[in-house]
Amino acid sequence: MAGSCPARRPAPFPQAASPAGLSDFFRNFPTQSWPMRTIDWILRILAAVILLQTLYFKFTGAPESIYIFETLGMEPIGRYGSGIAELISAILLLVPRTVVLGALGGALVMLGAIASHLGPLGIEVQADGGLLFGLACTVLGCCMVLLRWRWSQLKTFLPGQSNQ
Repeated sequence: MAGSCPARRPAPFPQAASPAGLSDFFRNFPTQSWPMRTIDWILRILAAVILLQTLYFKFTGAPESIYIFETLGMEPIGRYGSGIAELISAILLLVPRTVVLGALGGALVMLGAIASHLGPLGIEVQADGGLLFGLACTVLGCCMVLLRWRWSQLKTFLPGQSNQ
């Protein structure tokens, strides 16, 4: 077989993506394919469900919720205020056009909750085994991923930015 090139073998491992390529991948992640959109919805629903399930305890004045906000010196205004902020964030997470705002709101509220747990409350509150701290970290993680995927959308909500 003179003059013919040998068949090219495929590389044993796929080539690593460049940092720019990886960044583009994550920036466009939710719109790429149905599995990625499914993951996007799972993150949104998980964060919203956790945010919504805590509202019952905040708005009905559950003893653990009152203890938390009394310890922080913010009872009852802090309890109701954070409950309203969580409700708004959860709703915005479930509306496709406002996911970025819901993720931003959820992340900010959870940063406050985590700071409270790392400060005066402690990780474990009234022998809950750190459940509330874990739920706050879970919501923060979901919201941060959603924010990263939609960072360019967040810029359109800022004053002086065009909707391009």
